[in-house]
Amino acid sequence: MLDVKKVYVLIGNYGSGKTELALNFAFQAAEQGKRTELLDLDMVNTYFRLAEHGKLTEMKEIRLVSPNFSCSGIETLSLPAEVASAFDMDWDTVVFDVGGDAVGSTALGRYHQDFMDLEEGALEVLNVINIRRPLSGTVEKIIRLQEEMQAHSRLKISGMINNTNLAEATGPEELRDGYEMIRQVSQLTGVPVLYTSGKKQLLDLFLAEGHDPKYIGRPMYIDTYMARDWNSWIRSLD
Repeated sequence: MLDVKKVYVLIGNYGSGKTELALNFAFQAAEQGKRTELLDLDMVNTYFRLAEHGKLTEMKEIRLVSPNFSCSGIETLSLPAEVASAFDMDWDTVVFDVGGDAVGSTALGRYHQDFMDLEEGALEVLNVINIRRPLSGTVEKIIRLQEEMQAHSRLKISGMINNTNLAEATGPEELRDGYEMIRQVSQLTGVPVLYTSGKKQLLDLFLAEGHDPKYIGRPMYIDTYMARDWNSWIRSLD
């Protein structure tokens, strides 16, 4: 029996770690010998760009599709026609990295019918949550943003990813606190927790604490590729 083509759509607020996870999803699929395409649909945040890793994705035989003018210094981005290849070509795994809020999610709307035409079980729409970021700092904020992203993307969120971190300052308490808050979100909304992600050492410490697997989902060990000085980026917005 042939494996079903898997299409992962990663959405979430700024700083949630969507781009980092998109790279990890794609790299792990490629390492398993799967024909993989990675698409950058982030039309909002030009600071974190998948195109910066074009050489690395090429080395891993991953096809990367990025917005036109990405990494060129031009702030006006447009989606390339190649996005259609995610649906038209015979990939084993496709990963979408989508803009960081409800507005960014709108980019998905034009492909609504393409997503609906996918084989049953192929699509996972994943809300990447980092409760250490201001827009996801409370249960109420997470639920409100999740509802807005669903409405704008016209896609139902399949599940959540606990990706709570503070970059290099991350400790076990980040995943622990994220678990507690996201558990409440899941209980209130019915949206399951499908993944908990983190670097191996920290994730293993968290898993050893004996939390309810229902609100952990699948543990996902990740590597770090998107090194950034967050404080400098935040100051640049002022």
